[in-house]
Amino acid sequence: MKILQVLTSHDQLGNTGRKTGFWLEEGAAPYFVFRDAGVDVTLASPKGGQPPIDPKSDLPENQTPAQVRFKKDTEAIKAFANTVKLADVKAADFDTVFYPGGHGPMWDLAEDPVSIALLESFYSSGKPIALVCHAPGVLRHVKYKGEPLVKGKHVTGFTNGEEEAVGLTKVVPFLVEDELLRLGAIFEKTANWQPFSITDGHLVTGQNPASSTVTAQALMKLVTSAVPA
Repeated sequence: MKILQVLTSHDQLGNTGRKTGFWLEEGAAPYFVFRDAGVDVTLASPKGGQPPIDPKSDLPENQTPAQVRFKKDTEAIKAFANTVKLADVKAADFDTVFYPGGHGPMWDLAEDPVSIALLESFYSSGKPIALVCHAPGVLRHVKYKGEPLVKGKHVTGFTNGEEEAVGLTKVVPFLVEDELLRLGAIFEKTANWQPFSITDGHLVTGQNPASSTVTAQALMKLVTSAVPA
């Protein structure tokens, strides 16, 4: 089985002068879920190479077992430092795709025609797609049969309450919860910062960084039921 993991290349938090990128837990935890299952993982980003890690995600208070493991794992560090360019990957070469969040994807991947086409290609060919935290916002321009892909779908993602808690409601280009609702999705959520993921057909979404592992596990369950051994 082959999984594509797509990371952001964007490192500016709006016009705050602060840095952003992908949230380390959301990159590392799913990567280890996949690798430990013996899955072939390819990492990609719009610019290729080392994607920016959100500095906040690596603060002492935000450490998780997956992050601690990541920093001691030379194979993982090397893999993340050498992502392939998103424009060079094809959905046909993979069984599924996983998008970690962090604030970065809201600026680049959400508006990237290559990412939009890639997600449409995966989904249209019946392959599952999974996105966690801010990454469900990347679906804002993704269509299926001429309609927003998320229309009528049960989804979750980083909530308005969580965005408010981190004080970035006025900084982000859009609010994930509001945008998914605007597109006609059925948005569900649990308490702030608690693990929560939803599978609706071939679409898997997770609410926040704590949902990274359960979202990756839900995707694995979906793919292994769909892909012959």
